[in-house]
Amino acid sequence: RPAQKPLLAILQEWIAFRVDTLRRRTDFRLGQVRDRLHILEGRSTVLLNIDKVIRIIRQADDPKADLIAAFKLSERQAEDILDIRLRQLARLEAIKIEQEMKELKEKQTQLEKLLAKPAALRAQLVKEIKADATQFGDARRTLIEASEKAIVSVPIIDEPLTVILSQLGWIRARQGHDLDPATITFKEGDALLALRQCRTVDSLVLVGSNGRMYTLQADGLPGGRGDGVPISSLVELPQGARIIAMILVQPALAVLLATRNGIGMVCGPEDLVSRTRAGKQFVNLDAEDTLITADIYDPAQARLVATVSEKGKLLVFAIDEAKRLANGGKGVILMALDSGDALAGAVTLGDHALAVGGIGRGGKWSETRLTQNQLKEYASKRARKGKLIGSALKPKAIGRG
Repeated sequence: RPAQKPLLAILQEWIAFRVDTLRRRTDFRLGQVRDRLHILEGRSTVLLNIDKVIRIIRQADDPKADLIAAFKLSERQAEDILDIRLRQLARLEAIKIEQEMKELKEKQTQLEKLLAKPAALRAQLVKEIKADATQFGDARRTLIEASEKAIVSVPIIDEPLTVILSQLGWIRARQGHDLDPATITFKEGDALLALRQCRTVDSLVLVGSNGRMYTLQADGLPGGRGDGVPISSLVELPQGARIIAMILVQPALAVLLATRNGIGMVCGPEDLVSRTRAGKQFVNLDAEDTLITADIYDPAQARLVATVSEKGKLLVFAIDEAKRLANGGKGVILMALDSGDALAGAVTLGDHALAVGGIGRGGKWSETRLTQNQLKEYASKRARKGKLIGSALKPKAIGRG
């Protein structure tokens, strides 16, 4: 059956085949030697009684049976006596018969030794291979030399591009950077999630709620004024997972990742790049945990990390306390949470104020803005529970104010 095999397996099978072939050939030759010896033994038996043999052949009704009875021959030996010329049984032939029998017995001993000892059989195989190499081997005729690898590449024209990602996971690209967000239309029930100005030569990372990162090339995104294509047609997004952010790969920037259970880490956009449609698992999540935040910031300007819980607690700590993990992993605790509470969002701050949005009194959307001086009240160490903001607001998201 056709199959792909490594070179070692092919050589082992070939050697096993050669050993088996040598064994069968040796066994066949041993049979021939034994048969010839049997014939010569019969001739040697009747050699000294040639006159009696001639008389039996001339007078007997069944010469074969009488020869077997007279000289205790086998049927094979008796048939040989009857088939040969009688002069071959002359005394002159006795020496030749004895010499041939001696040679055949030596040959028989050699062949039986090969069949009895596997090591001897393999030694014989080595001799035969070396003899074949000496007789048939010659210098390689095909010239083998290093050659340059042919690479076919289609040059990408460096042009400005605006990539649009919707909340329901539809993505598209528009030429230029002068796009007015107010003119962008979406399917019914959909809205804008992220808008990135980039170049056609850039790469973008889609951040999944499952902690996986998916990379897209900007020049490969569908253009035009339609709704675009679903993300699921470009990457292998598991059932139940969704895209929470779109990051432009810029080595000078950094990313803060945070989960619903208050776990997080810092990394570079280039650390998130994957090579397959299935993406790569960058954040290792506990059961029932999801990734909710991917905040892009400038490391030269950011000083603080602000985290807010769904029950209205706020914690602010120095960004240096957030652990940087270039290869991803579990992360560290950003904010300790009470039982039944969850992280609503996390954001990095420089000299910015903090905007907290959520559900206020009467079930309406409301926002609270905290200045740098006001944030000092909530400053502490990483992994603390923080303090209540002091309003009836139930936070859902935070951002730079």
